[in-house]
Amino acid sequence: MDNATTRPGPALPDLIHPRRLIGERLFDFSREVAVMAIVNRTPDSFYDKGATFALDEAVTAARRAILDGADWVDIGGARFAPGPSIPIEEEIDRVVPVVEALRGSGVVISVDTFHPAVARASLAAGAHVINDTTGVHDPAMADVVADSDATLVITHSLAPPRTPWPGPTYGDVVHEVATFLDERIELARSRGVPASRIIVDPGHDLNKNTYHSLELTRRLGEITALGYPTLVAVSNKDFIGETLNRERGDRIAGSLAAAVYSILQGARIVRMHNVVAAVDAVRMTEAILGFREPAYVRHNLA
Repeated sequence: MDNATTRPGPALPDLIHPRRLIGERLFDFSREVAVMAIVNRTPDSFYDKGATFALDEAVTAARRAILDGADWVDIGGARFAPGPSIPIEEEIDRVVPVVEALRGSGVVISVDTFHPAVARASLAAGAHVINDTTGVHDPAMADVVADSDATLVITHSLAPPRTPWPGPTYGDVVHEVATFLDERIELARSRGVPASRIIVDPGHDLNKNTYHSLELTRRLGEITALGYPTLVAVSNKDFIGETLNRERGDRIAGSLAAAVYSILQGARIVRMHNVVAAVDAVRMTEAILGFREPAYVRHNLA
């Protein structure tokens, strides 16, 4: 028997609402993958160490990402990592001016926050998505999103915001993450957020060790099978550095490999720092899957 005919292909999840109008962009996540760029207005961001903390640097980085082909820009004003709380007004002052500067740019604008007040101010300023990395830890977040036309990203994590969770343990990390996400989806829907405005994220490295994040990537199809577009934030994460013995600045190749594998398991949004490389990797993967045509074809045609 020809093994090539029996080898399983990529996961093509049966999405509840594959066609999504998010901001000014219409996505068909049954045949499309969005590249989300990252802009952090924090002095202690894990990757760029505050390079985009200044407002002008943040706006410049966001506009550069758009020119480089990003579909989406995710703006953060506070790290997920444990540490002192950022006053809500200060977080608003960090993210809202960037949202305002990008309004009308044609890309999806999301804000990474777990504070309902920050979400409300960001949506009023023109954001299209709230990216809550604490899995709607505060149910009022769902209320804020429900009162708008915005999309909510529900991410798996265990610890309360900005607090440590040392030595996380799971019986079956994929099953437990899927169960958590399913429960939080029901919470959001019970408070008025429609299924058509929900995205899920398994939360690579968030209260997880390297083995957990590798297992989540390996079995991501069990997360995408929930039926909601799945976002993966694998870019330059510690699980990649520990797997490859690479410091933070040398993880691009590993990040791209993890992103492409995730797409083959059904991920439809990839959150990436290195936009040019990520866009090329994603568009090539889409073409291999038959989701898009080549930009041009000349080789061996004559």
